[in-house]
Amino acid sequence: MTRQDDEQETMILDMLDRFLETEVAPHVRKLDHDDIYPAEIVEKMKEMGLFGCIISEDYGGLGLSTATYARIITRISRTWMSLSGIINSHLIMASAVQRHGTQAQKSLFLPRFATGELRGGIGLTEPDAGTDLQAIRTVARKEGEDYVVNGAKTWITNSGQGNCIALLVKTDPEAQPRHRGMSLLLAEKGPGFQVTRKLEKLGYRGIDTCELLFTDYHVPADRLIGGVEGRGLQQILSGLELGRINVAARGVGVAQAALDEATAYSQIRKTFGKPICEHQAIQLKLGEMATRVEAARLLVESAARAYDRGERCDMEAGMAKYFATEAALENATEAMRIHGGYGYSKEYNVERLYRDAPLLTIGEGTNELQRIIIARQLIERNPV
Repeated sequence: MTRQDDEQETMILDMLDRFLETEVAPHVRKLDHDDIYPAEIVEKMKEMGLFGCIISEDYGGLGLSTATYARIITRISRTWMSLSGIINSHLIMASAVQRHGTQAQKSLFLPRFATGELRGGIGLTEPDAGTDLQAIRTVARKEGEDYVVNGAKTWITNSGQGNCIALLVKTDPEAQPRHRGMSLLLAEKGPGFQVTRKLEKLGYRGIDTCELLFTDYHVPADRLIGGVEGRGLQQILSGLELGRINVAARGVGVAQAALDEATAYSQIRKTFGKPICEHQAIQLKLGEMATRVEAARLLVESAARAYDRGERCDMEAGMAKYFATEAALENATEAMRIHGGYGYSKEYNVERLYRDAPLLTIGEGTNELQRIIIARQLIERNPV
């Protein structure tokens, strides 16, 4: 990173910190508990250019490195994790276009993605297809100059308030192996694209997570990302490396927030005549929590640097995602226990952290899958 890059990152992070402190933190508890979409905050995020974080400056984005982007996500998640999802899914969609789209697609969509004029996410998961994406059943059949889409998607972030989805479909349902029949379409809302319901969630509230139904929905053929059928799975999997780095960065933010809350409370709460931070049992917890945060942060930085170098980094992203999200879950649990009964109260932030953290171990590929990816890559990179 050059000195100019350092200065740019410092300026952006300082601006972000002020924004989070003044415009976000005072409203988080109400927005989260009432499950209210943060429309005004999102508009300010657009003005700050956050929807164009990693989009090239050639197309109106900020052109930030993935390493800087990860730091942004960590800071946002330290304040309110839901906001990071509003950016993440959107940028996975943008990354698919930036990495794999035709020049015409890049010129048409990336500037609109960068400003947030077009904002959305990725349409992958279906009622019977999550981790096994090759099992999707949504079909797109070519008819003249359009693809006609029929099927359903679920757990789609940004699909209620957003207006565009990178939609994974089967353009050849009979293809073997199955991935050769999968394609990725840029699907803007229109006739036949129906948001059927918003899903109620334990945590990760305020953000729109919905079920979608496609009934004879027409997508112009020139919206096929890359212009060639059968490459959709590979295109979206490369974006999921970015997504897993993002989720790992969220894990660092939540783990840090839990540590912050626990450290502060332990110095205020007294038992047996002294602050609980002076009790060895609490010190052991705080020591473990702090170590988890730092280790998770370093794994995220390592994965982000590998991604920035253009290297295959599914193992590094998997390690970061697995460790950082487990750190978030463990730290949130320990923070609640350090708070005692107050940790179970909606009056304290640790209650929200305790609800948000479990999602991170599931989203963007379960942590069970991450360990399998890590092991397979370990064997592939170290043949006997």
